Amino acid sequence: MADYILSLDQGTTSSRAIIFNRKGSIVAIAQKEFEQIYPKPGWVEHDPLEIWSTQVAVAAEAIVRAGIHSKDIHAIGITNQRETTVVWDRETGLPVYNAIVWQDRRTSDFCDSIRKEYAELIQQKTGLIIDSYFSATKVRWILEHVPGARQRAAEGKLLFGTVDSWLIWKLSGGTSHVTDMSNASRTMLFDINTLEWDKELLRIFSIPEKMLPEVRSSSEIFCETAGNILATKIPIGGIAGDQQAALFGQMCTEVGMVKNTYGTGCFMLMNIGKKVRISKNNLLTTVAWKINGEVTYALEGGIFIGGAVVQWLRDELGLIKTSGEVEELAAKVSDTGGVYMVPAFAGLGAPHWDQHARGTITGITRGTNSAHFARAALESIAYQTMDVLKAMEADAGTSISELRVDGGATANNILMQFQADIMKCRVIRPKVTEVTAMGAAYLAGLATGFWSSISDIAEQWQVERIFEPAELDNYDELISGWNRAVKAAKANTES
Repeated sequence: MADYILSLDQGTTSSRAIIFNRKGSIVAIAQKEFEQIYPKPGWVEHDPLEIWSTQVAVAAEAIVRAGIHSKDIHAIGITNQRETTVVWDRETGLPVYNAIVWQDRRTSDFCDSIRKEYAELIQQKTGLIIDSYFSATKVRWILEHVPGARQRAAEGKLLFGTVDSWLIWKLSGGTSHVTDMSNASRTMLFDINTLEWDKELLRIFSIPEKMLPEVRSSSEIFCETAGNILATKIPIGGIAGDQQAALFGQMCTEVGMVKNTYGTGCFMLMNIGKKVRISKNNLLTTVAWKINGEVTYALEGGIFIGGAVVQWLRDELGLIKTSGEVEELAAKVSDTGGVYMVPAFAGLGAPHWDQHARGTITGITRGTNSAHFARAALESIAYQTMDVLKAMEADAGTSISELRVDGGATANNILMQFQADIMKCRVIRPKVTEVTAMGAAYLAGLATGFWSSISDIAEQWQVERIFEPAELDNYDELISGWNRAVKAAKANTES
């Protein structure tokens, strides 16, 4: 009897594979980082073949670590970095260019050029704000800049996909070109009202419809893996973009429930139910998932640089040797000493949407040291999350009393407590924080009968710790300082 679900969690900096049992417990994890490619300032790329090789390698490693065989895997769920764009040749299966990562800003000028004419149309159709963050302008750039690509695409010889589509194409041996609605809704080409690729949007971005994957639900049997991959054929039963998968993994299945994921970036999502609601406060409306024929929508606020600011302290500044050391360093001081860090390395996301803003540090004095920088970096994550929460409360017309959190940075107790304090709401950390991979596993398990229902799954979700907000005597002063720092970041453009 196949007693396990394999979840493939393809992230921005690493590929991971996690095996879950029927109780929703983790049996084995394997992870491998891959190269981040920066050809020019503001450009971020990945090698799609390295994404593939690391992902299939960690899948095999996780199976070995679990002490099981591939025939013991009941189904596979896939979750992925979302807007990252891959274009490949239908016949050879080879990419025509590196994957252009969601953080990439090379199409900012084009976005500026169409914003006045198309901003309202695109927001009403897609729930998104025009920004180089999304896939559409990335596809357009590849077609414009790779010799012969536009002609080959028009002839149906090239395929486009977000990373889920790329992995499924490879896993199926080049027989299945699909995506789910959660990922499709992040391309700026998908109408979240009609739930179809939109011909008018395809015309605006000059993208042939022949390139696009078939859009399916988030929980169904999409295909099987090719027999020469993972040694046996395994059904792929769940697909969701990483943030929607985390919303489901956190069991935010009721209207009004909110989660925040602390990864490379930070992403807060609120379940808003079965009807599209367009934000009036610079948030995005996105498809959360489609299960059993019903679509659930979410409001989303995306922060481009979350945990990546800690990687910056490690890799570029050399203040720490491992990301885990940042909490110990930050604990050496009781506060930031008036230092604020706005890590707008790729512009500012929600609710500011300033793609020209640049990273800024304010309040440095002669007494500022590395511990102050570490604490300011952690607090920058919390402040950015607070800005999104305020916008979400304004859209919802209500105060949010609790925030479910997940992702690597939630292990940092200093960050989690400051997050609760600055937002004035409870922060709840579950026992299993790998909820992104868990959400994909749950979607696959529901599709294949591994779990019987959502209510059956909800019983597995457990709290590890609740961070209660403390009163901050200098709360207003802290908020004012942060707002001044953000204003400085917006003024500190590359021009």
